[in-house]
Amino acid sequence: MARSDIPALEVSGLSVSYGKIQVLRDTSIKVGEGEVVSLLGANGAGKTTLINAISGFLMPTAGTISVGGKRREGRPPHEMFRAGVVQVSQGRDLFTKMTVEDNLLLGARAGNSATRASARLQEVYERFPRLGEFRRRVVRGLSGGEQQMLAIGRALMGEPRILMLDEPSAGLAPRFVEQIAAIVSELKKAGATMLLVEQNLNLAASVTDRFYVLRAGTVVHEEIGASLAREDTDFVRQYYL
Repeated sequence: MARSDIPALEVSGLSVSYGKIQVLRDTSIKVGEGEVVSLLGANGAGKTTLINAISGFLMPTAGTISVGGKRREGRPPHEMFRAGVVQVSQGRDLFTKMTVEDNLLLGARAGNSATRASARLQEVYERFPRLGEFRRRVVRGLSGGEQQMLAIGRALMGEPRILMLDEPSAGLAPRFVEQIAAIVSELKKAGATMLLVEQNLNLAASVTDRFYVLRAGTVVHEEIGASLAREDTDFVRQYYL
């Protein structure tokens, strides 16, 4: 549940277009401190567009984006990162010719001392022992699941105030889906604030405090996460599928 009256993230009346095509229309969501909120909806509903707009990769045509009560819409990605907004994209965006450790260090905040970056690195290795084992390995030799762990680990190096995960289980073998679900669950227990896009309803239901359903770029429903695990979610599946 939220820990503050001021949301960690608040998006109000956001609209985003690709040229003449409007993708988001008057979209509003909130994520409280320490809360996990999921965005649900069929492909093309606008979920990734919303996350990319929050991260600063897309310029809104209308609306506001506030982080910790401070307006941030229209800011470039590096400024959103400094504000604590860190995204793990579906494509992961790793440097595959570099080592695991080099990728992780690139996620550290600029200006952090070497001591602080090293301490953060050790925290990531404790959370992801497999990354510690592979620290000198070139990323292109890792499996899809291992690369997803690395992408999440690199995001954690940035000490995110809001961690946004876009389809973290997409394209992974079932055993890695279970591992990613466990990782997200552990982050939730540790008090992380997260905005999650996830097609796997079981994974979403296991961690979500609240969820929004998007359809054609507009929020059409908001509800508590517990309802995802019940059998009366036909309306979700209708929008989802």
